[in-house]
Amino acid sequence: MALASDKRLELLDLLAQAPRYVDALAAEMEMSVANISQHLQVLRNARLVESEREGNRVLYRLADESVLRLWLSLRDVAEAHLPEVRQLRERFSPDDQGQEQAPEVVEALLHSKDVVLIDVRPAVEYRHGHIAGAIAIPVEELDARLDELPRDKRIVAYCRGAYCLFADEAVALLKSKGFDAVRLEGGWPEWLAEGRPVEKG
Repeated sequence: MALASDKRLELLDLLAQAPRYVDALAAEMEMSVANISQHLQVLRNARLVESEREGNRVLYRLADESVLRLWLSLRDVAEAHLPEVRQLRERFSPDDQGQEQAPEVVEALLHSKDVVLIDVRPAVEYRHGHIAGAIAIPVEELDARLDELPRDKRIVAYCRGAYCLFADEAVALLKSKGFDAVRLEGGWPEWLAEGRPVEKG
């Protein structure tokens, strides 16, 4: 079964962020290109991903948004029924009460210009798609770019999803520097799957 491998699930999670070349996936997952290619072939045979050749490289992407919804549903079922997944989620949850902001609240605040939304994922993921109105500041650049952020507004950081630590790292850094900061509940895949406003580029 295509979804019976933790490595293939990790591939789906990465492809939920943006299409990627095989060599980039191999580097990110610290696996050989041959091994990654085998896993991608299984996913492609199951029609969960699509590929296109660009010269000597092969670019993979999710087959469509239904695969994104499948991935999120699978994760939700695992959280609901597997104690170890719930424990993992609790470990990834913010320690402070109220440190996460619900998507519907963030969407309303963006319209009123009361928050600044930062996407702390890698730049390639931001370019492929991001929450409308978000500013790209990859987490590794945040400390050097703090002067770009207003101190009189709440900063909401988001990343790859509920299990991604980039947003938590960003919030911790921002708070240590005196900013009012929270993370978005969920992340890019959840926002996209809910049909909320997005942009590319």
